[in-house]
Amino acid sequence: MARLWRPETGPSKVEMAASMIRLLAVCHHQRTLHVVADAAYHGKALRKLRGNVIVTTRLPANAVLYDLAPPRTGRRGRTDAVYLAEISCLWYGSFHTRTVRVILLRDASTESGYDLALVTTDLHSSPAALIGRYAWRWSIEVTFAEARDLLGVGQARNRTENAIRRTVPFSLYCYTITVIWYTLHGHHPNDAAERRHRAPWYTTKTEPAFSDMLAKLRRVIVTARFFPITAGRPTDDDIRTVQQAWASASLDPVA
Repeated sequence: MARLWRPETGPSKVEMAASMIRLLAVCHHQRTLHVVADAAYHGKALRKLRGNVIVTTRLPANAVLYDLAPPRTGRRGRTDAVYLAEISCLWYGSFHTRTVRVILLRDASTESGYDLALVTTDLHSSPAALIGRYAWRWSIEVTFAEARDLLGVGQARNRTENAIRRTVPFSLYCYTITVIWYTLHGHHPNDAAERRHRAPWYTTKTEPAFSDMLAKLRRVIVTARFFPITAGRPTDDDIRTVQQAWASASLDPVA
């Protein structure tokens, strides 16, 4: 899903994201939805998500966390100082009284300090599984970068309201359609080897990138335009035009 965000007016990014999540949660009410996001997506809007939604996001540095209420013992309480890599607590600022877990990850190559702080409403999965789940988010970052660099998403100069609202989502749909087409009809086992042959500096390339998929789709479209299903033979000019179009398609930047 994609929606247009206007910083001057209308709801915030978090509120818009929460509304889309609620819609998906209703449509897939029998499934568990795992939502992963960066530190910009937190706030009160996340409190109203359905019970089948689990949220894992980066913990902002200024987040205020609270210990869970201890069971009543009838005695006065005490405070202990402990150092943990995982804690269960309350984050009133975003989830109010819903219990959350904080996972702290430190890279072994650093001397001090944690490199990653995650907060999640998942109270059962292991820390390793939660960190792996958060890594899923990287694919959407790659998608946005490739959509901008290779498809020109966001570069259109539109004037009418409907065009402004529809152009970016339509371009993202084109990205998705390209990947689906390549998966179902365009993929060949030798594609990566052919790319390494044409670009020998990619010595470790083992899988086609989106740029490879897009180049192949362009070649197929060009071929279909110049070679319709007729009994006639192509002329020398037709052959040269197709060869030049194929060469042009292969010169696009790679991801």
